[in-house]
Amino acid sequence: MVNNERVLNAFHAHYSHMDGVRLFRAPGRVNLIGEHTDYNDGFVLPVAIDLDTLVAIRPRNDSIISVYSVNRSERGEFDLEQPKEIERGNWVNYIEGTARRILKKGHSLVGADIALESDVPTGAGLSSSASLEIAVGIALLTISGEQVDRKELARAAQEGEHEYTGALIGIMDQLSSALGDENSALLIDCRSLDINYIWIDVTKHALMICNTGVKHDLATSAYNDRRRECAEATSIIGHYYPNVISLRDVTETQLMHVRDKMSPMLFRRARHVVTENHRTLAAAEALRNRNFDRLSELMYASHESLKLDYEVSAPELDLLVDTALTIPGVYGTRMTGGGFGGCTVSFVVRDRLLDFTERMKSIYKRETGRNLEIYQPEIVRGAEEVAERFMPVANE
Repeated sequence: MVNNERVLNAFHAHYSHMDGVRLFRAPGRVNLIGEHTDYNDGFVLPVAIDLDTLVAIRPRNDSIISVYSVNRSERGEFDLEQPKEIERGNWVNYIEGTARRILKKGHSLVGADIALESDVPTGAGLSSSASLEIAVGIALLTISGEQVDRKELARAAQEGEHEYTGALIGIMDQLSSALGDENSALLIDCRSLDINYIWIDVTKHALMICNTGVKHDLATSAYNDRRRECAEATSIIGHYYPNVISLRDVTETQLMHVRDKMSPMLFRRARHVVTENHRTLAAAEALRNRNFDRLSELMYASHESLKLDYEVSAPELDLLVDTALTIPGVYGTRMTGGGFGGCTVSFVVRDRLLDFTERMKSIYKRETGRNLEIYQPEIVRGAEEVAERFMPVANE
């Protein structure tokens, strides 16, 4: 777990005095349904979870951003006034990309000393990068005296990640981290950025996240290939239906009419997105009505589509989904995140949580030889300031 005192101690160790230090946090997220639809202008249904990036920050009197990572035991910096050539693979890129896009949107930023720590696991599909970007972004804007428009910040973080890391991610992760709410899912229209909050009844069911331990890197994986394939499919469909701007606009009838105009692979990619949008809207309605049986059907159908049509699952993910379906009390399970590894998400009846945990861990260990990490997250608010005054630290 991230720890205020540990982050403040790290700040003190690397930057000495503590006058003017402020604390900010931003959560990771888990997506209940709506995968690979965000960059197709579609619908997603994530929740913000209590795995955070915590940032201690103090303004400087120059334009340098200095960052110390507790997780990495590394320090990096860049100058806001002197852009340099992008070095792919540098973790500071997530911060620098966000900061420079904020500047391009017309905001002023001051230099800052930063120490940060995160307990969002990297490569697990729980948005560790978005949590980092939003936490630092809201901290920089606040100490610079700038108004924080959460959607504009999310867009800046997304664009910065595109430019500085090469991962052509959608907008879901950043919006979830910036705008999450307690015990609520966010039904996000990724074209308009409209958000409808849907309260989740957590009295009888709990969210459970199972981490395969298989890590993926979206910048170097097939993620960008899937985005390109969706663009190709959209172009073909748009030739016959000019009103189609993205796969969000395509009906199943239209898709079937042009099926023979594209390769089988492109058809499958498009079919996943078109049907996933329908599933996401139906899942939102099921949550509103507390219809967990219907939600379960939709989540499993989503996983099958991601496995067979979009081809982004992995054997470990399929094993976890298939295992969960045999356990009484599981109401919905699927892979979550970009795929190629990462996590599954499940709704589990609270009085079966121990059985679920024991059986999932046992079978995963037997079949893969690896230990399975399982989280029971709380659904939390989005990014916020934790403390806006000096806090004592040990050994000062």
